[in-house]
Amino acid sequence: MKDSSILLQLVHGALTNMGLDAEVIYNQYGFTAKKLQDKSKRFKHDANRAFWHAAEEITNDPCIGLHVAEHLPLYRGQVLEYLFLSSQTFGDGLIRALNYQRLLSDVAQAYLVNEESDSRLVVDTRLGSNLNHHFVVCVMCGMSRFFESITEKKFKPIEIDLTISKPQAAREYERVFKCKVNFSKQHNAIHFDGSVLSQPSRYEPELLSLHEQLADQHMEKLAQQDLVQNVKNIIAELLESQEVTLDVVAKKMGMTARNLRSVLSSAQTSFNTLLSDYRSHLSKRLLVKTDEPMDEIVYLTGFSEPSTFYRAFKRWTGLTPLEYRNKNKHAEAKGLTQMPCDPVSHANE
Repeated sequence: MKDSSILLQLVHGALTNMGLDAEVIYNQYGFTAKKLQDKSKRFKHDANRAFWHAAEEITNDPCIGLHVAEHLPLYRGQVLEYLFLSSQTFGDGLIRALNYQRLLSDVAQAYLVNEESDSRLVVDTRLGSNLNHHFVVCVMCGMSRFFESITEKKFKPIEIDLTISKPQAAREYERVFKCKVNFSKQHNAIHFDGSVLSQPSRYEPELLSLHEQLADQHMEKLAQQDLVQNVKNIIAELLESQEVTLDVVAKKMGMTARNLRSVLSSAQTSFNTLLSDYRSHLSKRLLVKTDEPMDEIVYLTGFSEPSTFYRAFKRWTGLTPLEYRNKNKHAEAKGLTQMPCDPVSHANE
């Protein structure tokens, strides 16, 4: 489960608007603002949850997600906005955007319910109702403001449903959302006047086709990332058995070795690269984070001979395993280094 860096970039902008030092929050769990520069990056949702936990702890604000949402910059300049603007109506754009919502998050899954007496956008999450309410509130508030901006303020939430229990600061939620807020509901939802779905947009068929192609390309890239992650998961599963070959992994995925090789090539990687990177990452963690003997690390990283492991490790780091362990354990004891074990260090893996 991952979220686009766009979401955290918007939150970073909100923190800046609020006069808060975002770096203090990031440092709480080993993150840096520099990692936000790449708009194509995706972070594990665990990092999102860690961020909000740190933000609430540092600011001592149980409504930090709500207050950040109040200061979010408008979502701008991304393919989902283009789909709205080039569609015939706001409703057409909304339906199209919902087909591509994974571009923003694997976690928040929205769908439209348009009934005669009630139109609502339901915002479910795949991780339960209370695991990250700050994230949900930010998403819903950001969506409401974005919809308002692209409909020339015709879109207005009538009521907000939230799955969280009613907080002491319930009125604060109504102040920020500017409408009635209901708590302890079955689903998170934004209720609105369904007539706004007919609100005309700047309909441009040629641009719409181009924007859909662009969205499809982004979705295809995500599918490739999913496949790469699946390969990594199987490598981790098989590594101790020392049967990690392209043929074995392809068979477990229901593919031919040739097809898997081709798909990985399209994703600009290869099986050997993924296997080598996984072994490198695992061996570094075992050397610094554990006291496992070298023979056991050789076994756990799937090498048949210590000499083969030593040569590979020297190629990866320029150091022998023992040199690497001594150097990094000494630095870690002084708090000078951080091994890649936090939830955001390998955000795209």
